[in-house]
Amino acid sequence: MTEKLTKHPLTEATFFILLSIAQKPKHGYAILKDVETLSGGRIKFSTGTLYGAISRLLEQQWIEQIENDQPPDTGRPRKDYALTMTGRSVLNAEIGRMENVLASAKRRFGEDIG
Repeated sequence: MTEKLTKHPLTEATFFILLSIAQKPKHGYAILKDVETLSGGRIKFSTGTLYGAISRLLEQQWIEQIENDQPPDTGRPRKDYALTMTGRSVLNAEIGRMENVLASAKRRFGEDIG
């Protein structure tokens, strides 16, 4: 099933959201800031855009919402998001695809690319 889900490359934004929560769950604002850092500042989400992407990833069951045990600073309950097994498979498949692309470029141009 993962092959069907990753037939096409992930968007850079989706890739970085999945990567952001790969090691530990995060709440939306932490994902927003982490994606900006991971992407070298190329991706700067508005909250609406981020939560639209999160909604889509929840529908695809690549991520799941989990309970956050820490009390929120704002007084509102905080929603954390974590990768599902499917999401982890999709992320790993995309990393493998990217490694293959880079390997092809290196075969073509040698190690001096980049």
